[in-house]
Amino acid sequence: MKWSQTVESLTRCLSQLEFTLNGKTLEVDLGFSHWAFLTNRVRETNGTVYLVGNGASASMASHFAADLAKNGHLHTQVFSDICLVTAVSNDISFEDVYSEPLRRRGKEGDLLVAISSSGRSANILRCVEMARNLKLTVVTVSGFEADNSLRKLGDLNAYVPAHTYSLVETAHAAVLHGWMDLVDQSFPVDAPAIGRLAP
Repeated sequence: MKWSQTVESLTRCLSQLEFTLNGKTLEVDLGFSHWAFLTNRVRETNGTVYLVGNGASASMASHFAADLAKNGHLHTQVFSDICLVTAVSNDISFEDVYSEPLRRRGKEGDLLVAISSSGRSANILRCVEMARNLKLTVVTVSGFEADNSLRKLGDLNAYVPAHTYSLVETAHAAVLHGWMDLVDQSFPVDAPAIGRLAP
């Protein structure tokens, strides 16, 4: 694929970013505003933002956990330490690699950001299920199929309609930067119009 085609594909993908809140489509800027509101609410209550992903999505989880801690003044947590990953995978199961640490640390009012290109990774889905049981707020970031399982599970869901890892991962990085920049620039953020209606 020529570079101009790559740019065109990425531009189209980003322009088609969709946010859903409790099953209803949100205007994109309102989706970002609500995400920032949820994040700043965690800061105000001294909660934790957890981020999870696999492969490139795991690297994005670590990247934005660091940015949120440094620039957003938030307490963040990822579960990608190799000792923890191998211990849980070996002693319990790889599907529990994120849900088991979250079970021990997460508390009501915390925020989980679950990143998955396919929206079908079993360990991410299980972590979201655990977050739900613990009454965390869940934001999902996914791609590939519009009806992927992860997209149906969040309180707020960001979805990019791309079907290659290169496009989905690049778009996800842009989406996560959009969230981070808004949190960094304007905390505390006033509740958007939907803030009183959503978790």
